[in-house]
Amino acid sequence: MVINNGLIIEPNPTIEQHYREILTLIGEDPTREGLEKTPHRVGKALQYITHGYSLDPKAIIQSAIFNENHSEMIIVKDIELYSMCEHHMLPFFGKAHVAYIPNGKITGLSKIARVVDAYARRLQVQERLTTQIRDCIQEALDPLGVAVVIEAKHMCMMMRGVQKQNSTTTTSSFTGEFEKQATRSEFVKLISAHLS
Repeated sequence: MVINNGLIIEPNPTIEQHYREILTLIGEDPTREGLEKTPHRVGKALQYITHGYSLDPKAIIQSAIFNENHSEMIIVKDIELYSMCEHHMLPFFGKAHVAYIPNGKITGLSKIARVVDAYARRLQVQERLTTQIRDCIQEALDPLGVAVVIEAKHMCMMMRGVQKQNSTTTTSSFTGEFEKQATRSEFVKLISAHLS
C-alpha cells in the first residue's frame, strides 16, 4: 500500500508486468539498474493519474450543499488541472474556470476544484471533460446556469505529431443563464481580469 498525496494506492502486479513487457518491446532491458523499479513506479503513477475513476463527482458536491439566498455569479477560476489524453496516453494540463448562478443552493468552493480533479484524473478528451464538469454541477445543484472554460496544453501536440509547443486549446460549455450573451460576456470578462 502506498499513500500518495492522501490517496491510498494498492500496487498492481499486473500493471507492473505489462510495463516490464513494454520496456522489453521498445528495446530496453527491464533488469538493468536504472529500470529495475521503473515498472513499479510507473504503475503507481498511472494509478494515481487515473484515480478519478474511483470518485463520484456528484457526491463530492452533494457532500457540502448549503441553502443560501445568493443569486449572483460564483466563479472559481484558474483551477489547475492535469489529465491524460485518451488517444495517446500523454498528459494535457492547464486551467479550468468554473462559474454557476445559484438557485437557492451553494456548495463549498473546494468542491468545484475537486469535481474538476475527479473528471480530469481519467483518460480524457478536453471537450468531454468540459461538459462533464458542467453537467455534474448542473445536476447536483440545479443552479440557474453553469459555465466552464478550460485552457490546456497537450503533450500529444507538443512532443509528437505537429510538435507545436506554443499551442493552447480552449473549450467552453454553458447552460441556462450563461447561454445569454450578456451573462456569458460578464463571465469571460471576469475570468480574463487580473484582480488583486
